[in-house]
Amino acid sequence: MSKLLVTGGAGFIGSNFVHFWLRQHPADMVVVLDALTYAGNRHNLAACQSNPAFQFVHGSINDQALVEQLLTQHSIDTIVHFAAESHVDRSISGPDAFIETNIIGTHTMLKAARTVWSAQGGFAGKRFHHVSTDEVYGTLKPDDPAFTELTAYAPNSPYAASKAASDHLVRAYHHTYGLLVTTSNCSNNYGPFQFPEKLLPLCLLNILQGKPLPIYGDGMQIRDWLHVDDHNRGIELVLLQGVTGETYNIGGNNEWANLNTVKLLCSIADALFAEDPSLATRFPDSPCSKGNAAESLISFVTDRPGHDTRYAIDADKISRHLGYKPQQTFQSGLRSTVLWYLQNETWWRGIQDQSYRY
Repeated sequence: MSKLLVTGGAGFIGSNFVHFWLRQHPADMVVVLDALTYAGNRHNLAACQSNPAFQFVHGSINDQALVEQLLTQHSIDTIVHFAAESHVDRSISGPDAFIETNIIGTHTMLKAARTVWSAQGGFAGKRFHHVSTDEVYGTLKPDDPAFTELTAYAPNSPYAASKAASDHLVRAYHHTYGLLVTTSNCSNNYGPFQFPEKLLPLCLLNILQGKPLPIYGDGMQIRDWLHVDDHNRGIELVLLQGVTGETYNIGGNNEWANLNTVKLLCSIADALFAEDPSLATRFPDSPCSKGNAAESLISFVTDRPGHDTRYAIDADKISRHLGYKPQQTFQSGLRSTVLWYLQNETWWRGIQDQSYRY
């Protein structure tokens, strides 16, 4: 039986990973450590609370004594490190939190793992998996090949720079101290429990409430979209079969311009409103309730500083070596995501009125 410590497990990707892992590995124990900052939400883990294999701890990854206590108390053999500040816009207006969490916090986790596992007789049978992002690689021109694990780092935002620094620290702890690590760099995730400041949930909730859909610049920025459970399948493969010291890119092979992504979302909303007349009663302010196209809400706004033009992940390494393949198409994954938000209105209303924090 494995015993996992999942940092940031009350956030978007982390909570989906916890649900995924407990479904796939019911004999394992999962301890979640989360500071419950604005993007951490205990309600994301409500379905896990009755599971005896699950435990939640409210605390910071910067508290080394707490991390060491958890590693020792629960005989943790696997750390899956999601905890991070991740919203680019917030990193532009307030970069300090990104340095504190993404760099110093990751270093604290590495120090704690090294200290405890060394005292337990060494690193054999232990794993520190670090979850990173494609944004560390910078931006691509339209005809450039996709990012590989050998692409030089060229971060363009404080968020990306902080994640790049954390990647380097993980690598250094492997090469200097022998800590058994793996790293995965993923493309843009979407799915249930995503905080509504991100593009897809923001636009979906705006469609439901008849608010503008803000598109930066001309909307031609390219992103490689990956359903969160396809991401978690990739992490599972890395944890079970990945070579320590290696980095694996996890992508959806699914490049879309932001404008076209929002248009696809609009078409899905239009179709669902047409299929289910009760949605017009629930969301009377939506143009879909009046027989109008959701696309009418699209509004172009001033581009953000340093906005990367294109991200694209080459997932050939994890596909060839570990047999990884995304299971969701963008259309099927996005439709299921929209249905989840429609079925979980209480969840997102709680974020909008801030009651989720109490």
